Amino acid sequence: MNESEVGFGYVYLELRMALLQNLVVFNFWLCFTYGFEILTDENYHEFIQFKNKTVVIAILVRNKAHTLPYFLTCLERLDYPKDRLTLWIRSDHNEDNSVEIVERWLSEWAGLYHEVSLEMQPSPPHHLPGELGPAHWPQARYSHIIGLREQALAFGRRSWADYVWFLDSDVFVTNPRTLHQLISKNHVVTAPMLRSDGLYSNFWCGMTDEFYYLRTKDYEPILNRQRSGCFAVPMVHSSVLVSMQTTQADNLHFDPQLVEGYNGPHDDIITFARSANLSGVPLFVCNDQVYGYVMVPLEKDDSLDYDKLQLTNLKVEIMVESYPLPVSDLLESFTSVSQPDTLGVDRVFMINLRRRPERRQRMEQCFAELGVQAITVDAVDGRELTDAMLEEMGITLMGGYTDPYHKRPMKRGEIGCFLSHYSIWKKVVQSGDEVVMVLEDDVRFEAFFRQKVEALLDELKSLALDWDLVYLGRKRLQEQDEVFVPGSKMLVRPNYSYWTLGYLLSQSGARKLLAADPLNSLLPVDEYIPILYDRHTEEKWKANFPVRNLQAFSAEPLLIYPARYLHEEGYVSDTEDSPQVSLPRDDL
Repeated sequence: MNESEVGFGYVYLELRMALLQNLVVFNFWLCFTYGFEILTDENYHEFIQFKNKTVVIAILVRNKAHTLPYFLTCLERLDYPKDRLTLWIRSDHNEDNSVEIVERWLSEWAGLYHEVSLEMQPSPPHHLPGELGPAHWPQARYSHIIGLREQALAFGRRSWADYVWFLDSDVFVTNPRTLHQLISKNHVVTAPMLRSDGLYSNFWCGMTDEFYYLRTKDYEPILNRQRSGCFAVPMVHSSVLVSMQTTQADNLHFDPQLVEGYNGPHDDIITFARSANLSGVPLFVCNDQVYGYVMVPLEKDDSLDYDKLQLTNLKVEIMVESYPLPVSDLLESFTSVSQPDTLGVDRVFMINLRRRPERRQRMEQCFAELGVQAITVDAVDGRELTDAMLEEMGITLMGGYTDPYHKRPMKRGEIGCFLSHYSIWKKVVQSGDEVVMVLEDDVRFEAFFRQKVEALLDELKSLALDWDLVYLGRKRLQEQDEVFVPGSKMLVRPNYSYWTLGYLLSQSGARKLLAADPLNSLLPVDEYIPILYDRHTEEKWKANFPVRNLQAFSAEPLLIYPARYLHEEGYVSDTEDSPQVSLPRDDL
């Protein structure tokens, strides 16, 4: 040890001793002994490094083998020191291999956490008294959950934890900074807002006098993050961080018998909300960042297989805005992948521009989740189309065409889009396919897409309809009611509509679309199709196509929607964002 190191050692020991004394004395000692500056509140906190808060994460697991690989992967990826975290895990009455998955994960990760409190029931019984199935909630089940949550709260108090985080095992915390962010809000009770594949979330904005859910005008703006921040609400659940550092937290309970003046139902989350309300503790939900996602709860008669379908819905929905749900190599073997097929049609085509590889990748990931075997068709890129190329193809623009909204000629991107669909129509005729599905690469799939397509095809078959084209997604341009096909629950006769996001096409439909010779009087494809089924409003344009006998229908409700709409963040249009063309027109 050299002289400077010895000197530093003495300085360190004296600093330690001084910190135990009056701060004023310490300031003088620093200033006169070593020439340090006077210690203020600001530089004191720079000088002293505080440890991260201790957190107990309370996790209940029951029949969640399908969500656990993703839940646990998100948990392990939290950007928070694991030695400051205690895992409190309880699992019982499982019909699946939830226990095996938890044990496998803990075999790898348990040693990194401060402590793991684990109680699991790996064997029958599978049901509590009075239960009729895995999604049924009789009073015995509520009592059981109430007891477990109250135990977790008591465990947090006994272990002097700074926080207890109640985290359901069908929640996916995809933001690794979530715990840091929630703690920084400095509230007694804080929940990160979680999205699902619909309007469901982990908070209420309203509650009736009978303690039922009440939808208010504030709910959707918070859910859709049109208003950003932390909001006091009457109910939070599924992912709730409770600060144990306040005296008010001592009055928080899940057990109705422990809440003085409680007059609500025998329900854990409602009891907790009322205990907070009666203690003057506001419940906050925060949407200032995208924190993660939550599964839609099962109804009484739903099966575990149905919940697996709901997981597929959510995973596909997540990919509209984010990366796919992560799963670690350790747990990947516990996930299932659907064997791909063509959804009951001959072929599924997906149109994609080569310069949009991110869209191609997202669609391929969606197809993998949905179990769809699709053929990617390289779109004709309008940016690369020159007037000379178009003239060589024999393309003539429709005389008198201007965009109905922007009052401009066609754009090269619109020509490229038309030619992309046109190439598929030719493939269908040449191959002899009876029915195909055509999808563009910027679509969002409706929940239970596969099941709804199968039901739609069954209806087309059972009704023995003479059909050529069925919209799966479109934009209605007229307010008039559209009539359901007699005997159908899913099909209407469409009025004038825009978009070619996705559609079913028959062999006869492909032949009719080609037979009208559209390249000699070209206009955008989503104008052309309504002309051929004779629902377009522009008579002059219709006159260019005297045979208008395309038998078109539309799914109702629709099965696909745009991934993003105009003015939404991330919206890109390769048709609008392209130059106009000045080709010969058929009226010149």
